[in-house]
Amino acid sequence: MSPPAANGACESCSTHTDQCEHHTNGKVTDIEDYQTELSTLRARTKELEEKLSNLQTDSSKPLRSVQWLNRPDDLAMSALYADRYMNYGLTAEELLSGKPIIGIAQSGSDLAPCNQYHTTLAKRVREGIRTAGGIAIEFPTHPIQESSRRPTATLDRNLSYLGLVELLYAYPFDGVVLLTGCDKTTPAMLMAAATMDIPAICLNVGPMLNGYDRKALIGSGTVVWKARELHATGELDDTGVFNMVTKGTPSVGHCNTMGTASTMNALAEALGMALPGSAAIPAPYRERAQCAYKTGVQIVEMVHADRKPSDIMTREAFENAIVVNTAIGGSTNAPIHLCAVAKHIGVKLDLDDWDRLGHGLPLLLNMQPAGEWLGEEYYRAGGLQAIQAELLDQGRLHGDALTANGKTVKDNVAGKHSWDRRTIKAYDQPLMKEAGFLHIGGNLFDSAIMKTSVISEEFRKAFLENPRDPNAFECKAVVFDGPEDYNSRIDTTDIDERTILVMRGVGPLGYPGAAEVVNMTAPSHLLKKGLKYSLPCIGDGRQSGTSGSPSILNASPEAAANGNLAILRDGDMLRVDLTKRKVDILISHTEIEKRRDELMAKGGYKAVESHTPYQDFFRREVGPLSEGMVFERATRFQRVAQRFPIPRDNH
Repeated sequence: MSPPAANGACESCSTHTDQCEHHTNGKVTDIEDYQTELSTLRARTKELEEKLSNLQTDSSKPLRSVQWLNRPDDLAMSALYADRYMNYGLTAEELLSGKPIIGIAQSGSDLAPCNQYHTTLAKRVREGIRTAGGIAIEFPTHPIQESSRRPTATLDRNLSYLGLVELLYAYPFDGVVLLTGCDKTTPAMLMAAATMDIPAICLNVGPMLNGYDRKALIGSGTVVWKARELHATGELDDTGVFNMVTKGTPSVGHCNTMGTASTMNALAEALGMALPGSAAIPAPYRERAQCAYKTGVQIVEMVHADRKPSDIMTREAFENAIVVNTAIGGSTNAPIHLCAVAKHIGVKLDLDDWDRLGHGLPLLLNMQPAGEWLGEEYYRAGGLQAIQAELLDQGRLHGDALTANGKTVKDNVAGKHSWDRRTIKAYDQPLMKEAGFLHIGGNLFDSAIMKTSVISEEFRKAFLENPRDPNAFECKAVVFDGPEDYNSRIDTTDIDERTILVMRGVGPLGYPGAAEVVNMTAPSHLLKKGLKYSLPCIGDGRQSGTSGSPSILNASPEAAANGNLAILRDGDMLRVDLTKRKVDILISHTEIEKRRDELMAKGGYKAVESHTPYQDFFRREVGPLSEGMVFERATRFQRVAQRFPIPRDNH
């Protein structure tokens, strides 16, 4: 660009610089100007990145990693701890610099396809960590794949938790990025972060893109139950079932419905353990990789600030998550997992809290299985922040709760209302006025939950609108001992439109691991007659978060613990009273005791034997679904990084 002459005229054209094409008082006007400006910005960016990378923590608390890598008391041990990390390119200058070592807990692999895209996103996490002045070390965690792991991926939640705690404690991590996604990966990682209590932040892999069958939306998971019904009526052949189901999973990422994956990642954000606005971003969108970078930057700041899970996951944070779960129509698996995280962080939380705090609030998100749309519409409508903005306006959230970025919930979500009211409803114009979970007891079990947001109008009319007995019903039970028994008898047993289907022997002890097999389809003869609602179901196991069946789930004590589900017989009458929160067997107390005596005389309920060493270990250590299905003795270990700051030397 030509310099101005002394009289203010341009030397190139003699025109005053205010008017000439070569000068705009600092504004760029041609390609050379843009190049000059870009070079200036790049130089400034490099300068700022260098300054940021050299920042040291203001906290007086030393970094954990220093006790491995920079030991003035034993330099030989420091060399031993550091030398193998130099073998793939890290330098002594980096390792001895005092910069924080940040772990990237990698849950993605070929065995875990829902989270496999994290192997790409981790690169952007690394770049964020490096930019902010940290050193990234990526490591694998135990894989959990909901759709292909047998007998159930729930077994892996606690196994992954145990492994991650050991890794975070045993290696020189100052903080960790938790790469979450598919159902159980998120609670497993939150549980481990709670136990260890070093700075930690979640990054969701993100939901898949929408699935379509021509113009119709096809939701992953949810489509399975629909395809089964169409197959039972003869409307789909075997090939048609396969094709329909796979159309629901069109891209990388986890389920695009509000199943357990979307729910648990939303709740991680609601707890404050993820960046605001991060949970709903679809996996293939560019914003997902941008979020990965920002998450990498954020964890370094969290280490410098010593902002830990125990600072974030407070009682108020868990109450916020319960309220959010109702508003989004969250999965029936959420109480199990959130109660487990609470146990490991030392916050008292039970199913009465879910009923008291969450039931009766409105359903705001119009997303399958409770609504119409899928993950892309949810994200474009504003994601979780838009939901939280509605709840905050009504005083339903603790707005002063701290979050991972150092700001409060109110700072992060205030005023971020949705522009799309067909997807995210206003608080006073909800999809359903009263949603949430009921906590149910009675003489059949002590504890179970029911998701009210999936009670259809047809089901309500058939079972809950008797003016002489409102919100209650009585019907005969047909009892199945596991899915094998169900599959063999569902079309041959006497089942009508007023039958309640009961699945037992599928809880944490019985299956083992509490499988998602309670959502049972009605027999084909009823479906062919045009049955308009799902039959009521009860079980001591779980149900897929993508299911729209109004089931009573997670019944405790389970049959394998010799709860009263074990003495239930085909043809017994059950009374379900949602107002009183009770399910009762309509037999006398004397008959109940007689049946229990007979059960115990036979040695109790016969569950399948353990098939692996871990299944046997799991059964010996696990608690009931009503208490989070945690390993009871594991909850004694809390804030490990504070109680036992540094492990003993290995040589």
